[in-house]
Amino acid sequence: VWDTCDRHLRSITVGEEKDGERIQHDRKTGFDITVASEVMAALALAKDLKDLREKLGAMVVGYSRQDKPVTADDLGCGGALTVLMKDAIMPTLMQTVERTPVLVHAGPFANIATGNSSVVADEIALKLVGPDGFCVTEAGFGADIGMEKFFNIKCRYSGLKPKAAVIVATVRALKMHGGGPPVSAGKPLQKEYTEENVDLLLKGCVNLQKHIENAKKFGVNVVVAVNKFKTDTDAEIDVVKGAAMAAGAFDAVMSDHWSQGGAGAADLARAVEKACKENDEANFKFLYDLDLGIKEKVEVISKEIYGADGVDFSPLAIKQIEQYEKSGFGSPMCAGAGFVYPICGDIMTIPGLPTRPGFYDVDIDTETGDVIGLF
Repeated sequence: VWDTCDRHLRSITVGEEKDGERIQHDRKTGFDITVASEVMAALALAKDLKDLREKLGAMVVGYSRQDKPVTADDLGCGGALTVLMKDAIMPTLMQTVERTPVLVHAGPFANIATGNSSVVADEIALKLVGPDGFCVTEAGFGADIGMEKFFNIKCRYSGLKPKAAVIVATVRALKMHGGGPPVSAGKPLQKEYTEENVDLLLKGCVNLQKHIENAKKFGVNVVVAVNKFKTDTDAEIDVVKGAAMAAGAFDAVMSDHWSQGGAGAADLARAVEKACKENDEANFKFLYDLDLGIKEKVEVISKEIYGADGVDFSPLAIKQIEQYEKSGFGSPMCAGAGFVYPICGDIMTIPGLPTRPGFYDVDIDTETGDVIGLF
């Protein structure tokens, strides 16, 4: 794994012939980006160094000819892996431009992992703010894939019970969900996104309403933050807020921190504080029972979160599920990072650059040292 985007590295061959000498164990393989690694997922979910050591050692790297799982510890490298990660388990303490402390830690892809900040970072943040403070943590991607995994997977491991969820919405994104024209990187936005269009926005609000419905299934109060762009009108903001409240949100607040900094998010902060104080952590609940099999868990998530009427499993998926459950990885999951993810299509685990990469526009003013073209 590494952190470079290059589609040519998705599929490679290693151990090929060199100087006329045939290598016996040549094989097809490929690179992933670091955040797609199970090591990253284990780091995000580990409670401490001992837990990380156990997770890394339990990672399954393949199966023997007797169809038995082969782990990193079986290969004798669990300890060495942990040594490489001994400093990585400590979060990076940073600050916003207004000097608010921020803990930055881990970054596993939500489509093949949890997409959340680490358990360790959350625990440290909670200690820093004290019993009366508030910790805002990440459930990345969206209020479906990242949020569902945050609640069902991360909260099980951490034992923490959140009281509120903040769903960030924008007028522009909801217009896209309402059937707006395509948005392409590097191309100007079409007028539908920069001019008032309440009808288009209303059509897209059903997407936001589904996310609110999903979040409420976990027993948390939902606050919608309408992240304002300078072209958004008051009428459009009101439409989003009204749709959110109609769907059962605890509150919906316009947030203008892009232009006003922290002051622009003060109303949002007050709404979150109220949402937390008016909910009991005893209301928090998981979507499924750990004792269910893999198929049943997948079906619950598909129906409850994504609105599916059922799930069709391919022959390969059925074979893999049988193999996982036979190995003891079904109920509850106990290998490596500790979860199974179903793949419902092709997922690229290493990105590729666009036809015209952004670096073409980046340069430097040699007189002043200023970087050009990043914004």
